[in-house]
Amino acid sequence: MSTYKFSVVIEKDSEGYFAFCPELEGCYTQGDTYEEVLENIKDAIRLHIEDRIESGEEIPQADAVSLTLMEVAV
Repeated sequence: MSTYKFSVVIEKDSEGYFAFCPELEGCYTQGDTYEEVLENIKDAIRLHIEDRIESGEEIPQADAVSLTLMEVAV
């Protein structure tokens, strides 16, 4: 069994939480609580990786991640 590391972005909105993995296009999920969305994204990433391995596709991984919250006035 191999182990991979991915960045995960979790956002809170009025309906709960949304999470996605930037390295894996189309890999996203949602949940009512932070804990639920964290488990859901872990499952989504695992399924995404299993599918890529079965298809013989490359498993992309980030070397470094930087996240900044930026306020922009318009």
